Amino acid sequence: MSKYDIIVLGSGPGGYVTAIRASQLGFKTAIVEKENLGGVCLNWGCIPTKALLKSAQVFEYLKHAGDYGLSVKEYDKDFNAVVGRSRGVADGMSKGVQFLMKKNKIDVINGYGKIKPGKKVDVDGTEYSADHIIIATGARSRELPSLPQDGKKVIGYREAMSLDKQPKKMIVVGSGAIGVEFAYFYNSMGTEVTIVEFLPNVVPVEDEDVSKQLEKSFKKSGINIMTSAEVTKVDTSGNGVKATVKTKDGEQVLEADIILSAVGIKTNIENIGLEDVGIVVDRDKILVDKFYQTNMPGYYAIGDVTPGQALAHVASAEGILCVEKIAGMHVESLDYGNIPGCTYCTPEIASVGLTEKQAKEKGIDIKVGKFPFSASGKASAGGNKDGFVKVIFDAKYGEWLGCHMIGAGVTDMIAEAVLGRKLETTGHEVLKAVHPHPTMSEAVMEAVAAAYDEVIHL
Repeated sequence: MSKYDIIVLGSGPGGYVTAIRASQLGFKTAIVEKENLGGVCLNWGCIPTKALLKSAQVFEYLKHAGDYGLSVKEYDKDFNAVVGRSRGVADGMSKGVQFLMKKNKIDVINGYGKIKPGKKVDVDGTEYSADHIIIATGARSRELPSLPQDGKKVIGYREAMSLDKQPKKMIVVGSGAIGVEFAYFYNSMGTEVTIVEFLPNVVPVEDEDVSKQLEKSFKKSGINIMTSAEVTKVDTSGNGVKATVKTKDGEQVLEADIILSAVGIKTNIENIGLEDVGIVVDRDKILVDKFYQTNMPGYYAIGDVTPGQALAHVASAEGILCVEKIAGMHVESLDYGNIPGCTYCTPEIASVGLTEKQAKEKGIDIKVGKFPFSASGKASAGGNKDGFVKVIFDAKYGEWLGCHMIGAGVTDMIAEAVLGRKLETTGHEVLKAVHPHPTMSEAVMEAVAAAYDEVIHL
């Protein structure tokens, strides 16, 4: 039996990052993967979707070339080539993880892994043992009883990024990050898209001002949006699919070629041996302490299978903390209140910290500032005037409570707020940090100035 210091189960952005950090710290490390290195994120999630969205963005630019004083007489899309490019990007990233495994001398064990008592892992009949076993098996598309996926007419995100034919009409159920990203992509490609959202606002976890702006931008792009609506039944017996949608005004039947179910995720915790080992699970999540140890010594869990936010960067951070704690390093537990969330449709969305509503519900006296990109020179020059930056501060102490952005490139800007909040930066300090002009990022400074009644460009 092969013996390791650490075995990691799953090679997504939680698992492979954990394995690399473990190796850096001198642990003899192995990683178990049943499909492709990189997991869902690299192969079927974060990375290939961004490739699809970039193609959609370029296509949008071609459509609006005249707005920039350019004449493009002939242009078209090749849907299969767009999908092919996305798959190529994913394959390249997966090969990059293979290289990192070799570079860091990590043994890759291909196959289906199950944990066993006595700190062992069974991979397709072969047993391996380790002092520490870290579960990082991630999650998959969640299925609703009223919306069973058949992989053809009712699909999840995985099928949505590799269709062999572009649908003429698509219904997207759910308007979280996955739903709105695919809605934007398919709408840009020319598919007639309808979003059905159960809650009153699209992107419901975001600040309400952001939700309203996205709905406005999407409607301007021709996307149909139904909020406070629920798909209660689907009929796939005909050529396409019929969805019965319950709204406050009664029932409607929508027809489409395909329904994309984007109603959240289901953790991959079945049939991996949790019951055999006695690991405690609650509401589909493995329970862990603040350094990711389960109730059973020597067994840990990170990423989507645990109660924290189901985000790639959270899984990576958790894995690094987990192995550094195993190594005896002095580490601080993760601050889940300072995790940025990003959505990559157009306009992009990025946020961190409390929304205005959450801050008020906590009874905090707040200062709120907002700066629209319509007043930004860089946004005007780039033709990207939709959106704004919104900041929320504690009125008494100047603490930066939240930052919410919607607009072009904001997913690359949110780190300023994350770092500022980590360093306990006050609104005054942000104001006095000189921001470059003309940039999209100076809108952060302008929004802070608005909160303190010092805004110049409004």
